[in-house]
Order: sequence, then structure tokens, then C-alpha cells
Amino acid sequence: MKHALRLIALAAAALVLASCAGRETNRLAYVERPVEQLYNEGFRQMERRNFDRAAAFFDEVERQHPFSEWARRSILMGAYAHYRANRYEQAIASARRFIALHPGSSSAPYAYYLIAISHYERIMDVGRDQSTTQTALDALQQVVSRYPDSPYARDARVKIDMTRDHLAGREMSVGRWYLRNGFYLAAANRFQNVVRDYQTTNHTPEALHRLVEVYVALGVDDEARMVAAVLGHNFPGSAWYSDSYRLMTSRGIDMEGLERADEDPSLLRRAIGRIFG
Repeated sequence: MKHALRLIALAAAALVLASCAGRETNRLAYVERPVEQLYNEGFRQMERRNFDRAAAFFDEVERQHPFSEWARRSILMGAYAHYRANRYEQAIASARRFIALHPGSSSAPYAYYLIAISHYERIMDVGRDQSTTQTALDALQQVVSRYPDSPYARDARVKIDMTRDHLAGREMSVGRWYLRNGFYLAAANRFQNVVRDYQTTNHTPEALHRLVEVYVALGVDDEARMVAAVLGHNFPGSAWYSDSYRLMTSRGIDMEGLERADEDPSLLRRAIGRIFG
């Protein structure tokens, strides 16, 4: 029995040591080396696409030579290496440390951009919680607002559009579920969010059509007619407008308002006011 207990204890100790070793694989044993040697080795590892190893050397530059010019460069190089290794938390932490230590540096725009794209790379699909997506959007917008003329801002603007489309897709996914299950007011809120907050995305025509479906289901024909007027005015050739028109016709809803929409701007203003109000 004692022998068996000793074996179990040894096995448990081995597992603990293996776990600790796994956590330390990206940290070099401390051997004092010239700063140029550490930095150049990190760069060589980067060229070889050994990004974890490269990050370890850049981190070692900062650890051994924290007040050198090489350390300043190594923080960002390490952040990029962590990013390429899909170690996004470490990339964000390193980029934030660079900003805290060197807020006026000419490389600060890149540090903000690296934080933003590290969040962006972790965006989940539209069926999951979108807190990461919102964090990515906020970080991308910060790049644009702080450095609007930088090359990073140009790419951030493209990613902002994609991120907003992603958030709109999430609203649509939830709204469709509410609609299928008869929770019409909850569905309307989701579709209104898309029209109000993400109207430049490609989800807007469907959101308007789904609002028509909701209002028809609720029996509020005037609301359905007004939303269909907005849909027809802005997306006259879309399949979603055809679906709305067909739905309303099949339910015997008066279509006169739709046919007058382009001739009666007040109708469109009232409809848009109802949606955005």
C-alpha cells in the first residue's frame, strides 16, 4: 500500500512539473547576453516563422536590458510575434505596455492598431456572444479617431464595416428566432436596432422586411405599410421588397400607400420617424 501511494505521489508530482514546464516553454532560461545578440536572434526566429521563440527572445531583451533603445523596439516586436502566434492576450498586453511607456512614440499608432486587430481576430460567429466583437469595434474606432490619416486607419475603417456587419448579423439572428417563436415585440426591437444602428450594412433590407412581417402578424397594418414604403423607396428592386409586397397583398392590406410613397415625402418621413424614433 505504501509503495502504491508513493507511486501515485510521484505521478502527481510529475504532472505538476510537466504543467509548469508547459507554461514556461516560451520563456528563456536567464543567461546574460549582449542586447544585439538577443534582438537579432529574435528577428531571425521571426523570419523562420518561429513566432513563439521570437517572442521569447524579444521579451528577454526587455528583461535583461530594460532601459535600452533595443528594449523599446523589442516590446512591439514581441507584441507582433505574440500576435502571429495567435497569443492575442499577450500581444495586447505588450502593445498596451508600449503605449504606457512610450505614448508619444511614432510607433504608437501601430501599437493601437495591433491591439485592435488582436481583438478583431477573436471575433466569434454570429450565433455567439458578441462582447468580443464590440470590444474589437471600439478598438478599431480608437485607431481611426486618434490617427485618422495613418495607413492603419485606412485598414481599420474596412474592418469597422465588417465588424458592424457582424454585429448586425447577430441582431438579425436573434430577431429571426424571436419572430419564429412568436415573440413579436422582442423581434421588432432587434430589427429596429439593425435599421437604426447598422443601416449601412447589407442586413438593412431584410431587417425592414422582417419588420413588415412583425407588424402584419400583430395586425398593425399602418405600421407595416409605412415600413414597406421605406423598403420600397430605398431598395425597390430587392427580393425583400417583393416579399413584403406579396405578403401584404396576400393579407388584403391596402397597398395605396406603397404606390404613393415616392410621390409623398411626408409618408416616408413619418415611416422613418416611426422606425428611428
